[in-house]
Amino acid sequence: MFGLEKKLTLYGFNNLTKTLSFNIYDVCYAKSERAQKDYVAYIDEQYNSERLTRILCDVTEIIGAHVLNISKQDYEPQGASATLLISENDMPEEMMDQSCNHGHLASRDTVLAHLDKSHVTVHTYPEYHPDNCISTFRVDIDVATCGEISPLNALDYLIGSFDSDIITADYRVRGFTRDNHGNKLFIDHEITSIQDYIATETLQKYDAIDVNVYQSNLFHTKLLIKEIELQNYLFNTDVYELSPKERLAITDRLRREMIEIFSGTNVYK
Repeated sequence: MFGLEKKLTLYGFNNLTKTLSFNIYDVCYAKSERAQKDYVAYIDEQYNSERLTRILCDVTEIIGAHVLNISKQDYEPQGASATLLISENDMPEEMMDQSCNHGHLASRDTVLAHLDKSHVTVHTYPEYHPDNCISTFRVDIDVATCGEISPLNALDYLIGSFDSDIITADYRVRGFTRDNHGNKLFIDHEITSIQDYIATETLQKYDAIDVNVYQSNLFHTKLLIKEIELQNYLFNTDVYELSPKERLAITDRLRREMIEIFSGTNVYK
């Protein structure tokens, strides 16, 4: 994998904005409407705003940023959101009581005074339909940074933090900065693909495709899990309770759901 170790000599602040946006989907087989509702309730509890906030705090630490402010919310009937305002620079002493253990700042006015802000956000979307035995859980994550820090460094951790069957990721570097000679720099690190920043052992679990627009510093990657171990996709059901025919039918239904989400079309309609 590529790194961001090589330092560029810049004139002033690094004005590049780097944004990583991606969706993670978890797919599950829940046969009855009751089981589907129980699955959504289970997901809602597993990935409530408290846990999402902890994940985002870890992301902030991984990319070398600092938390300025935290906002989190659970929703009815389901879903949760968390947003962290982050900075590349160290926090001043009067703000040191802000941490991922508190979730608030001593002075709201102090937050508004900061200009060097970036953010990390996550939103969850559990869903099911009574006419379909497949339930899905979608996580939308955005990590936007300014300066030298890069959201790509947290990619592996985020993939591992969720049951990731399908992943759709976009990475964009916007704006420009200048070197000491006044030359514009539109990117400050090597990248040919988002896959460059995903561990080899992780990539081996997925089929992956890229659609990149290099002249615009725009990178897009989609990943689809290769193997389906059926027991991992059954909610409150043991695989040995099912006949071989049922196992094949459920596996086929799960795979169809994944392919449709991966392709973005109702290919089996």
